[in-house]
Amino acid sequence: MKRQEILDGLRQSPKVDVCVIGGGINGISVFRELSLQGLNVLLVEKHDYCSGASSALSRMVHGGLRYLENGEFKLVQESLVERDRLLRNAPHYVAPLPTTVPVFDIFSGLGNGIVRFLGLSRRPSRRGAVAIKAGLSIYDFLTRKRALMPRHQFRGRRTTLAKWPALNPDIKSSATYFDAWVSHPERLGIELLQDGLSAKFGAVALNYAELRRTEDGQYRVEDQIGGTSVAVEPALIINATGGWIDIANQTLFSPEARPAPLMGGTKGSHLVVDNAELREALADHMIYYENEDGRICILFPYLGKVLVGSTDIRVDDPETVRCEADERDYILQSLAFVLPDIAIRPEQIVFQFSGVRPLPASTDSFTGRIPRDHFCTVVEPKDGGPPVLCMIGGKWTTFRSFGELAADMALERLGRRRRVATTDRPIGGGRAFPANAPVWLAQVAASKGLPGGRMAELFARYGTDAEAVAGFIAAGPDAVLPHAGYSVRELQCLIRCEAVEHLEDLLLRRTTLAISGELTLDMMGAVLDLLAQEKHWTLADRIRERDRFLTLLTERHGVNEDMLSARNEPRSIECDTTAKSG
Repeated sequence: MKRQEILDGLRQSPKVDVCVIGGGINGISVFRELSLQGLNVLLVEKHDYCSGASSALSRMVHGGLRYLENGEFKLVQESLVERDRLLRNAPHYVAPLPTTVPVFDIFSGLGNGIVRFLGLSRRPSRRGAVAIKAGLSIYDFLTRKRALMPRHQFRGRRTTLAKWPALNPDIKSSATYFDAWVSHPERLGIELLQDGLSAKFGAVALNYAELRRTEDGQYRVEDQIGGTSVAVEPALIINATGGWIDIANQTLFSPEARPAPLMGGTKGSHLVVDNAELREALADHMIYYENEDGRICILFPYLGKVLVGSTDIRVDDPETVRCEADERDYILQSLAFVLPDIAIRPEQIVFQFSGVRPLPASTDSFTGRIPRDHFCTVVEPKDGGPPVLCMIGGKWTTFRSFGELAADMALERLGRRRRVATTDRPIGGGRAFPANAPVWLAQVAASKGLPGGRMAELFARYGTDAEAVAGFIAAGPDAVLPHAGYSVRELQCLIRCEAVEHLEDLLLRRTTLAISGELTLDMMGAVLDLLAQEKHWTLADRIRERDRFLTLLTERHGVNEDMLSARNEPRSIECDTTAKSG
């Protein structure tokens, strides 16, 4: 359904079972869950889908090894189960990640770990081999029945430095275990959304829209694109806005009826570095290490670059978060500690990002001790109106189980029963995932008339959904975009099928062009021309959109116009430029 059709449909039928506000990974998850149960569900997102914390994760899908010392065993177990489900249900985006922990002490951290486990206040300290061994043994025990990946192993100093010679020579040993990583988290969110939208005609979603309570106690959806609004009558509201929950509640309740603050988020910042020496030094592993202050940091190969992070800083306003200069210095200092002989030049930082972890309100003086678990609480309006179910906390790995929890609470409130489970439901391009990818690729490439290399590229981006994308590409004349591994028809497919409203939606989230450091000024201009043509923008609209995107890149991601114009290395792409019916 198109945007205007959705708004017209709401005008005709304003009653909805549930209105979910917040189109991040948790909001989309509960939207999908409820849609699959046959409910009329409306999802409203203020910005773009997965544009907040859901696009600012460390790209890890993990159990949370360090949460063990906080005593969060239930969370770790749940996270490991969900990690393994994602490996099965979304194999096109989620893959095993060998992870190596450099160990600098033997007994350090034992006393502190016990004190923290008991919930007593004490500053974090370095973790030694014994503490790490204990944590990894618990990790192995919790996954023993599934055994999808190898058990952990320790290496001595000599063997470790032979494999990773660039590591700090002060290490005593290392430990290697397996977690997982996600290549395209924002795309996975879009595929979850599409799964929910395809489940029932009554399930609809709008990005760039807000749900607000009017002075007379009614609710209206305000469309930021068209400038109109429409009244809605939800039986239940789910506040899934993460770090924005308290801000959103201000628009849902009258001042005298607002609940006490529920959130206390912290900011995590990351850098994407283009340094061949650094990438080679990792030997295809993630290095999961402690900085000298005991803060956990990570670095691993990501889309041909290296992702490094992160920080953990309290924030009051989630709208203004960005990677500040002192955070950037901290991350580079941590990198210099673990890999002392590798120097990172400023121009090698090709992208940076920051997001708010949606943690529950806490007075703990150390952010690392704030619980990472999730729960839901229902706020009953004192002045009429539907109840509001608030989704508190959560981590990216557990989005499915968190969505399931919230959906089951919503179903109970509405007197409805669950009829579909999502535990083993493949996501998007993970459906019918081939055991023999080369054979599948050859068959689809032949049927669509695309070169094999181009088909492989599409498969890496969309999994088995690549077949539909290839069909769209093959149905008309195509052309290569400047310096990009994308073509005109491919981006047209994304614009028309994935609710793209702004340039940032396409370059930051539907594709990996910006985060991978591939984006050039010429490429941006070509994509803008294409989007303007699809949206029927005027020249003034086009100029305004260009300025909007460049400002966002500079202020939030450390990428300015000069950096974009300096990236002039073209890359090849196999493209069929002849029209073909399909």
